[in-house]
Amino acid sequence: MCLCGGLAEDNARIILLAVVLATYMLVGAALFQRLESDLEIRQAAEFWRVYHAFRRHHLRGSPLALQRLHELLYAYGNASATGIINKRRRWDFPGSFHFVGTIVSTIGYGSTAPQTTAGKAAVVLYGFFGCSGGILFFNLFLERIITFLAWILRSWHVRRLRRRLRRATSTSRKVSKSSNSQRSTLPDILDDDDHVDLDQWKPSVYWVMLYLSATSCIIACCAAALYASLESWDYFDALYFAFVSFTTIGFGDFVSTQKPSYPYVHWYRFANFVFLVVGCCCIYSLLNVTSIVIKQGLNYVIHKLQYGNKDVAAQYLPRRQSSVSAIYHSKRRSTRLVSRDSIRAEDAVETPRRMSGELICMKDFMSANKVSLAVMQKQLYDAAQKQRGGGTLVATPNQVLRPGAVGPLAIASEKFESKTTINR
Repeated sequence: MCLCGGLAEDNARIILLAVVLATYMLVGAALFQRLESDLEIRQAAEFWRVYHAFRRHHLRGSPLALQRLHELLYAYGNASATGIINKRRRWDFPGSFHFVGTIVSTIGYGSTAPQTTAGKAAVVLYGFFGCSGGILFFNLFLERIITFLAWILRSWHVRRLRRRLRRATSTSRKVSKSSNSQRSTLPDILDDDDHVDLDQWKPSVYWVMLYLSATSCIIACCAAALYASLESWDYFDALYFAFVSFTTIGFGDFVSTQKPSYPYVHWYRFANFVFLVVGCCCIYSLLNVTSIVIKQGLNYVIHKLQYGNKDVAAQYLPRRQSSVSAIYHSKRRSTRLVSRDSIRAEDAVETPRRMSGELICMKDFMSANKVSLAVMQKQLYDAAQKQRGGGTLVATPNQVLRPGAVGPLAIASEKFESKTTINR
């Protein structure tokens, strides 16, 4: 499908996303300039007030003393920035472990950084493999947490269907029948736990996003309570630190476990490590699920621009899952689902024959003639290639690489409803 000017939808999506992100960044820059600029000016004015007051009272007409003062301020600023004064050691084993944790998790607070040439070279090599392993760990966690949430939502969905079937069946029977006879005559879908598996029924991306948001908020609030009590921070500052750390932004204005001493220091370091790992994994999963929702919105905007005022929102908005009757009849027919990206003869859907006097819908027509249409399309493609002077190109489903087919976005998209992610 092409947009105006022959621009493919995938290209239009990334251009639209770039425009949206650029606008978002410009608005953010104006917002933070308005919020932080006045405080920055007041802090600078306060520093120069203290500096000039000190010079007037203690350094009258002494250029050497003024130079010594500047050297002292410069050395103190460097020592405070690198954390070698008023804080615990940076390069003992716990401090070094905290440092490599910020590398692998890609947080990078900046409070601890190597100073030697050998250390900087080691960061380049160590960080390459460490970040690769960390991203792989986040992706595997993303796959398993979404699978777990899909299993929970699927169990709840099947339980809800059972209640509907029992309620619908009980209303159609006489009150005098016993509960045993009712149970024995219920549809056999209630006795089949494997009927609606995760391959056939997929949860809505909005429900998964809701559960991940709730889980991430609970973890962040618990971590903030721990940091506020042991680091002597305000609770909002601790919550801010948790968000900056879990999203791997890592400004470095707040860093945990940096004081010279803590009560129960070993337990605190262990709890800090657990919170950082679990929080980063949950927020990483939440960000990828949210990116699917953003992509869905971009698809809607693109099609709205392309088709104008036509009603195209229906295929991009979340739909309710199949009703009880639809699932019950699919149980009787035992049809198989076919992937949209691969059309093979052995995967053709078997549809029951209709009477000659019945009308046939376009969906049934396409399902019954899917193999013939695929062969016809292949022949037309080969004929077009021969007219252009090219050879026959055989493309298998495994050789096709579409945008969004790899990476964490593909991992998350595969687990949700087909209507929530449409690449074409």
